Amino acid sequence: MKYRIEKDTMGEVQVPADKYWGAQTERSRNNFKIGPSASMPKEIIEGFAYLKKAAAYANYDLGVLPIEKRDAIGAVCDEILEGKLDDQFPLVIWQTGSGTQSNMNVNEVIANRAQVLKGFEIGEDEQFIKANDDVNKSQSSNDTFPTGMHIAAYKMVVETTIPGVEKLHATLAKKALEYKDVVKIGRTHLMDATPLTLGQEISGYAAQLAFGLKALKNTLAHLAEIALGGTAVGTGLNTPKGYDVKVAQYIAEFTKHPFITAENKFEALAAHDAIVETHGALKQLAVSLNKIANDVRMLASGPRSGIGEIHIPENEPGSSIMPGKVNPTQCEALTMVCAQVIGNDMAIAVGGMQGHYELNVFKPVMAANFLQSAQLLGDACVSFDEHCAQGIEPNHKRIKELVDNSLMLVTALNTKIGYYKAAEIAQTAHKNGTTLKEEAVRLGYVTPEDFDAWVKPEDMV
Repeated sequence: MKYRIEKDTMGEVQVPADKYWGAQTERSRNNFKIGPSASMPKEIIEGFAYLKKAAAYANYDLGVLPIEKRDAIGAVCDEILEGKLDDQFPLVIWQTGSGTQSNMNVNEVIANRAQVLKGFEIGEDEQFIKANDDVNKSQSSNDTFPTGMHIAAYKMVVETTIPGVEKLHATLAKKALEYKDVVKIGRTHLMDATPLTLGQEISGYAAQLAFGLKALKNTLAHLAEIALGGTAVGTGLNTPKGYDVKVAQYIAEFTKHPFITAENKFEALAAHDAIVETHGALKQLAVSLNKIANDVRMLASGPRSGIGEIHIPENEPGSSIMPGKVNPTQCEALTMVCAQVIGNDMAIAVGGMQGHYELNVFKPVMAANFLQSAQLLGDACVSFDEHCAQGIEPNHKRIKELVDNSLMLVTALNTKIGYYKAAEIAQTAHKNGTTLKEEAVRLGYVTPEDFDAWVKPEDMV
């Protein structure tokens, strides 16, 4: 491999000659060989590209950066957003907690790529654009990384999570209406209970997702606040007047999302409560989705020895040894995603606690866990919707069999003959293996005609 010599404040560093990154990136690449290479989420790098371009434009507007440098920085940022420089960002999540090396990785790549685009060689004595003085102008890693976090997190939630959950919610709401007259037995404590309709049962699932979406959307205003302009500790040192508002306006323009400057930059640097808050809503959705997926797989269990009240799509063989077996694989995938999201929430909560004085130093791990959760939930909802929920159908024969055989229909007699006589009927029928009607008549508590008039499952829902 061929190398070139790059310099930083600590001295000279050998850097692969075919890479655009510089000394600080190379130091980090060698000092933190933890986990897979290039594990910093691509979405964070894209967030940096948006903010670096916005910073260049704001700095030009405010008279502290020449137009040729603004345009060169913007051109490289566009290349990053187009995915043309993906192999230039090799750093891992497990680095400094401020994300300083990833900030410098982006600065160095933009500076060196701009140098090449201008027809110069990388490493010439007079660099056309400097990583710190030009690309990082009016910035600090302490305010760029949280800004990149918020850009990436907001985009992922709005562009992936919410559409995915809304897609599944629409299907469940449609199923709730479609099956509103299918009377089935209810279950509490996993035991037989009074009847309800399949539509009513599914409507509960739809309502859970509606509340989860509402909770998630309610967090977006806080997540839309960005730290850029606070620089090192929140005071905005080394920024021109009006920079924080103007750079946020450019970020909103470039991303097409409503980002604004944080009202309090000290909070934005030292705490990441917005990330904690939004991920809390993602956790709420994970809890809801886990309940829904578990219900669906239990209601579909069988085909002959389980509950079997609904049919779900048969997508692939379920066993390498048992011929003809089909499993509820979408339910299993979704519940595994939910487990991952709930685990991520603990890592994010712990990370959010690490705001000591003017800086939180768990930024990269919080960002990575958040983005994983947001993408997994959105993708899993789409998968579950397309390969399971849309194909849910009632097994009418099995539903009727279980309703007709249920002892809890006796609840309809409570107001006619009293709780204790009704309980005696149910307990006797269960002991003798007979029907409720048989025991109610034999015990002399009701006539056959009264039983038929009073115990109607369709009137109990």
